[in-house]
Amino acid sequence: MSRRTLVGGLAMAATLTVTSLSPPASVAVAAQRAADFPTGTFPLGEPIVPTKTVTAVAPGIELFDVKAGTSTDGYTVTVLMPSGRDYGTRATAETKLAEVEALGEVAELQEVVRPKVADAPQQIVYMVRVGAWSFKDKPKADEMAKKLKDAGLKVKVDYLGDDGFKTTGPWNVKVIMINPRTFRGSYVASLGASVAARETVTSMAKARQALLGVNGGFFNIHTSPALRGEPVGASVVGGKLLSEAVPGRSAIVLKGRTARITELKSTVTAISQDGEKLAVNGVNRAAATDELVLYTEEYGAKTPNDNGSDVVLDANGKVVKLVPAGGKVPAGMRVLHGSGLASDWLNEHAWEGWTVKVDTKVVDVRTGKSLKLTPDLNIIAGGVGLVRNGKVKITAKRDGHDSINMILRRHPRTLVGTTRNGSLILATIDGRKPGVTVGANFLEAARMMRWLGATQAINLDGGGSTSMVVGGKVVNQPSDGRERGIGDALLVLPQ
Repeated sequence: MSRRTLVGGLAMAATLTVTSLSPPASVAVAAQRAADFPTGTFPLGEPIVPTKTVTAVAPGIELFDVKAGTSTDGYTVTVLMPSGRDYGTRATAETKLAEVEALGEVAELQEVVRPKVADAPQQIVYMVRVGAWSFKDKPKADEMAKKLKDAGLKVKVDYLGDDGFKTTGPWNVKVIMINPRTFRGSYVASLGASVAARETVTSMAKARQALLGVNGGFFNIHTSPALRGEPVGASVVGGKLLSEAVPGRSAIVLKGRTARITELKSTVTAISQDGEKLAVNGVNRAAATDELVLYTEEYGAKTPNDNGSDVVLDANGKVVKLVPAGGKVPAGMRVLHGSGLASDWLNEHAWEGWTVKVDTKVVDVRTGKSLKLTPDLNIIAGGVGLVRNGKVKITAKRDGHDSINMILRRHPRTLVGTTRNGSLILATIDGRKPGVTVGANFLEAARMMRWLGATQAINLDGGGSTSMVVGGKVVNQPSDGRERGIGDALLVLPQ
């Protein structure tokens, strides 16, 4: 793809400043070092040594503030296709190109190559773009966009740094490195006050008195607004499965001060005392027709009011009572909700006073072994696998994100990785701030985590959800301009 890129001088000296968030005075900073930060050139953009400052958060935990690159990208006007997308087939794009030229304007047909990843082939599409303006000349791009809109075309103004093609940056990155040899705390997952509601990382961290935290995995924006805190994928908090796995998707398994990245699947089965079994389709989410869904007291919302059946179970699986659907989960209880055929099954096999065992299994796909759901087990679902066994392996299709927008284009990213010696790396790459920080695409995110020393790494939720909180304060720059409520968070506790 051809387009002009203005490249200025990029020489930048490396700096290393050590500050402290009030660790014990007797603990030397050198003894707290979590891991060796890379000393080479920044892995994105032009070869350059980044500036970085380091803050000692606690013994074994360091926060690095990393900056690299300069702003040389400008703006263009992109013509939208009939589908509403900004790209299409060559034939569709050529038709749009002709429409622009018929107005007397000069346009460019651009070939866009979405690179091949581990589980999705290369994709080639086409865009139609009008003009190229420097960063300071954005008003001229706005004028052209208005002119084309007035002529009946659907267009938008695009910042070229967001494309995912060659750029000089800049990048603002925050990195937490935790060394298990000197860190004496633990890692946990949090869904906040409830599964259904969204909450900020700051709020979740405060509730658990956490040293720090980052946003977790993706949450369901395609359900009722009252339920949009629900994680998309596996969630285990304190040994309790609170959201079922999407089979084979990436996740990080936390236990004490250990962290492991793998792929998971889960099964939940309701077993009546008469021996009849029925698969539980979901945990703490909206129920579809004929589904059996388990609700726990952490759900924080009412069960579906869909003319189905609700069976209240105590901690031992005893059927306490049958109640009309659409109520809250009583404290200390669970509710099996059935709609359609699943409701019929409950009416036949979950009588009051009977026992219905809920058999829950979470399986590590890599090893084939079930995880023990002990109180110190926590799991957060990832969005996309990035690095496996030290090599870039982007599993965008398996993890539901094999679009051009997700693979190629730059967005804010939250990343988590583990190293060969067991260190945990948490990183945020801010984006969507033209001239300040451009974010990263999946390939760049994988490259960044390998540069930081991760041998296993995954992408968590990003965009406006990207948040890193240290010492009760947001230390990155969320692209919404403020911290967003999210589904779950990865927290680091002092004990």
